Amino acid sequence: MLERYYTVKPEGSEEVTIQKSRFIGYVKRCETEEEAQAFIQEIKKKHSDATHNCSAYMIGEHDLIQKANDDGEPSGTAGVPMLEVLKKRGLKDTAVVVTRYFGGIKLGAGGLIRAYGSTASEAIQTTGVVQRQLMQEIKVKIDYTLLGKVENEVRNSTYTLETVNYLENVELIIYVESGLEEEFEAWMVDLTSGQADITRGGTSYVEFDVTPE
Repeated sequence: MLERYYTVKPEGSEEVTIQKSRFIGYVKRCETEEEAQAFIQEIKKKHSDATHNCSAYMIGEHDLIQKANDDGEPSGTAGVPMLEVLKKRGLKDTAVVVTRYFGGIKLGAGGLIRAYGSTASEAIQTTGVVQRQLMQEIKVKIDYTLLGKVENEVRNSTYTLETVNYLENVELIIYVESGLEEEFEAWMVDLTSGQADITRGGTSYVEFDVTPE
């Protein structure tokens, strides 16, 4: 598993008008090629009256599945520039469909490349990008007298406090970046003077918003 990677939020869209043509960009997080194909077909069905429904997607931990489709536009002027946007942004498990309603003015090859690429970029920007970070769940049980100090220190650290469970002893569920577990545990032992019961849970991805460029 990758320790961290970028992808889009679940789903979003954006519409732009270029030289009287309507371009509608749709973006969706897809973790399999089947999901990506189903998404493309869904948009094609929704806009069956459109001039073109061009698409691109990049799937897999190592981007092994990459597809681009011009859907009737001149070869290389639609799907490929959209795929290049995904590559440039380093987005994994992401599918994009750009629907075009022709407005009567031909854009030429260069114009089409710019139009499809910029629409894909706008749609991704509107949808939002996240960094998925592999995190280790660590449970810390402490006496209630230590709660204020420990909670404050954790919130002011680079670690992520997920939950506080008020049980017989208070239990803090904290997410720690994969690979920093021992560093965290040593820090917690020092912070509590060895009075914390520390156990590791499972690993999972936690998502953090990425500020727009």
